[in-house]
Amino acid sequence: MTSIRQLISAVTEGRVRIPAFQRGFVWDSDRVAQLMDSIYKGYPFGALLFWRTKAELQTERDLGPFILPPRPADYPVDYVLDGQQRLTSIFGVFQTELKPAEATEWTNIYFDYRSDADAQDSQFLALAPADADPDRYFPLAVLFDAPAYGEASRRLPSDVIAVIDDLHSKFKEVSIPIQSFATDDRAGVAIVFERVNRLGVELDTLQLLSAWTWSDDFDLQRKFSELSEELEPFGFGDVGEEITLLLRCCAAIVEGDASPKAMISMKGAKVRELFPHVINGIRGAIDFVRRELGVQQLSNLPYASTLVPLSVFFSAPDGRSVGYSDEQRRIILRWFWRACFSARYGRSVTPSLAADISEIKNLRAGRKCRLTDMSVNVDDSLFLRHQFKLSTVLSRTFILMLAQKRPRSLVSGQSIDLAAVLKSYNRNEFHHIYPQAYLRSAGIDVERHSLLANICFISSIDNKVLGGDSPAAYRVHLASPELTFPSAFVPEVELFSGDYEAFVKSRAKLLATEASRLMGL
Repeated sequence: MTSIRQLISAVTEGRVRIPAFQRGFVWDSDRVAQLMDSIYKGYPFGALLFWRTKAELQTERDLGPFILPPRPADYPVDYVLDGQQRLTSIFGVFQTELKPAEATEWTNIYFDYRSDADAQDSQFLALAPADADPDRYFPLAVLFDAPAYGEASRRLPSDVIAVIDDLHSKFKEVSIPIQSFATDDRAGVAIVFERVNRLGVELDTLQLLSAWTWSDDFDLQRKFSELSEELEPFGFGDVGEEITLLLRCCAAIVEGDASPKAMISMKGAKVRELFPHVINGIRGAIDFVRRELGVQQLSNLPYASTLVPLSVFFSAPDGRSVGYSDEQRRIILRWFWRACFSARYGRSVTPSLAADISEIKNLRAGRKCRLTDMSVNVDDSLFLRHQFKLSTVLSRTFILMLAQKRPRSLVSGQSIDLAAVLKSYNRNEFHHIYPQAYLRSAGIDVERHSLLANICFISSIDNKVLGGDSPAAYRVHLASPELTFPSAFVPEVELFSGDYEAFVKSRAKLLATEASRLMGL
């Protein structure tokens, strides 16, 4: 805990710094006034989070419109990790030493001492000094400037002095909550970042890393942004928004380790030296999943983290690419499907990545590898227990598995344009083989309508043709079953039998057999 006066002193002496990865000051006058009201009334307003270190970041930011003085030599400083908006507001309203570099409205906050005290309504507002009637408004800026406070108080009516003295006391005595941790160890910072992010305070690991790796000719954030622009025409422009994924790829290639500790511990010079390997590795990984699996965008991947080991396999200096044998290709594909069906990256991501990075290096070097040694069991029940939901890993795995069979339209018999379907990737491209309307009329429990075993590629247009009839009734609209059914794992006899349970059980068996084949089991 600290007082407002102590906080102001720490800032004006250069002991509190703003790292460059923090966004600028964005609060408006109303937000600042609301904060003053919360402090005055004793309402909770959140703690500041400081990182105390002797380490100096390459780049820093000013505190809102205030240019900060130089940091003390050989003295620890406090970098603000969370609460910059509150700190800037408090400092800007009460300090009197630093002049803002630009005109501000929010620093001129006044207390309306003529308004009635109310638990809900604020007594604080921002005013231009020329509009602040001294017979009603008292400036907060003088509360920590003794001569100015005495001057302003002497002009007050006698019936107001007690109210203003109470105002002065409350702000003078308030304790600002501060959480602080001290370390010069990047590994310690990595752990704090990871844990604080879990608690809902968003700390940008990429921007912290950029502060350590930045140089006049190298900006990590800009490099990743350029990569995103390059991948945009191929459907992977959104990879630039997956900061953790990019950092994991970077750390896996540079350090051979994708853990948070490794991400933060990377040395700037090494990152700069090996960054061409990183970019080529990510390019190669994306090219592989596009060509070998038909993936059209990042959201098609059941686990985006599968790109991390792949980026290690395909990492190479500028002007070079990594070739691979058919056997290596088969092993990578079996690993991919096993990782997806076993939910390998859904639980302990860090140890799973560590093992896979190590083994894929062995594969690349032609050494014996255990990349596919993981426990996985897929049987019919998997497709009979789970509902189709695009947001789930299993449903995305299921869609990608169906796509490997090059499915055809059940109505026209034409090959489905998977590139278009997977790029749009919305619920309208996947429908029920046994229509929901028919299942409702047959009294089938609604929870069994959208089983994976009842879903396939059916466009909205084809779905309207099939309508809500039974398969036996819509049979007249279908192309040759011999042509289309195998590509969608549809058992013909059970489909037209009218027995829904027999159909989903039979199709689930076909789907489980295909999953096992893809996994090499």
